[in-house]
Amino acid sequence: MIDLESNKRKVILLGAAGREFHNFNVYFRDNPNYEVVAFTAAQIPGIAGRKYPKELAGKLYPNGIPIFPEEKLPELIKKLHVDEVVFAYSDVSHEYVMHRASIALATGADFRLMGPKITMLKSRRTVISVCATRTGAGKGTVVKKICHILKNRNYRFVAVRHPMPYGDLKKQICQRFTSYEDLDKYNTTVEEREEYEPYIRNNVVLYAGVDYEKILKEAEKEGDIIVFESGNNDFPLIKPDLYIVVADPLRPDGVFSYPGEVNVRLADVIVMNKTNVATKEDLRLTEENIRKINSKVKIIRAKSIISVDKPELIKGKSVLVIEDSPTVTHGSLGYGAGLVAARKYRAKKIVDPKPHATGSIKSLFNEYKHLKDVLPSAGYTESQLRDLERTIEKIDCDSVVLGTPCDLSRIIRINKPVVHVSFELQEIGKPNLEDIVINFLKKI
Repeated sequence: MIDLESNKRKVILLGAAGREFHNFNVYFRDNPNYEVVAFTAAQIPGIAGRKYPKELAGKLYPNGIPIFPEEKLPELIKKLHVDEVVFAYSDVSHEYVMHRASIALATGADFRLMGPKITMLKSRRTVISVCATRTGAGKGTVVKKICHILKNRNYRFVAVRHPMPYGDLKKQICQRFTSYEDLDKYNTTVEEREEYEPYIRNNVVLYAGVDYEKILKEAEKEGDIIVFESGNNDFPLIKPDLYIVVADPLRPDGVFSYPGEVNVRLADVIVMNKTNVATKEDLRLTEENIRKINSKVKIIRAKSIISVDKPELIKGKSVLVIEDSPTVTHGSLGYGAGLVAARKYRAKKIVDPKPHATGSIKSLFNEYKHLKDVLPSAGYTESQLRDLERTIEKIDCDSVVLGTPCDLSRIIRINKPVVHVSFELQEIGKPNLEDIVINFLKKI
């Protein structure tokens, strides 16, 4: 029951199972001036209908906090007498943010964005962050390069990853990953595996979860340096000492996305990735856009070099391409490593998966109409995984090209030969990432 006589400001946090929980934990959880009456969920299927549990919500919320679909926002504002709506997710346009603001304002609530100053945790260790202008810009290859640099110099470090708590939140408060068994232990989704498996393959200790104050304390016990990788194009949850941002020239206007533009304005270094596949005009426009808002930032140009483990399963073959879902859906890129590999290694035919899509996978194609020639690796729930499995099973092709970093064959049955695709970062000229990172560490 909502107390209409209370002087507390009633708040709804708009999220996508990540940033909104962090903002709540560090600002609202023990704040007697506010009452968070609900979270809403967008972008990720199947995460509404849960509760933010009392174990995480704190003493002011003994019954936890309900999570509703974002479409219910106008109804919730009126029903719960909401004073303030806080937008707390990423990889959207400025226009998209203002549409949500307009809904809130027109329904009688204030609208708020919470910035780095009040949401970034401060660490007693050295923090290197890697963020991006858009989802799918190539943060993973940059993080891999940084971890390689630190390993070669025998630095004691761990990685911390932006939250993706799509399952039982009580079991995801503080997670530590060092093996594939840990992925099974925490019942991770495909999207989580896409982000976590590269760390495991490279023997890097990784922390993630829901409560980043607890996560940070644990990470600080193991590492003198923390490498923080942000999700989508969000800004860091932990205040960085070296702020690296990856820009994607395939989407030059991504520099002006939300909150990608925040990252560009705060960056110490920008890695302009994929220079080998972008046009000269897009490279020029991307750098021009960067310079408009951060004229002094160091820019490193880099190639994204693709390789496959079994090229013979692509050349002259009919192939199904599977890409990581966030990049090709709400990331709007439409394709990724898989399609690039299929073309580079001269597939005879790239099969269109849409006519064969089943259940929730069919719904994805209906929602993201820009998709063609690729199958998103959506697997947020067991039923969605089964839909993905059935869709693959129905498609007549010679082989499956996995553009996702997740080894899908570990969690679903793929009844065709599988090709694994990977990317490596190759910087052009000097200074490169090693120069930047080592010179930075010498000064601290």
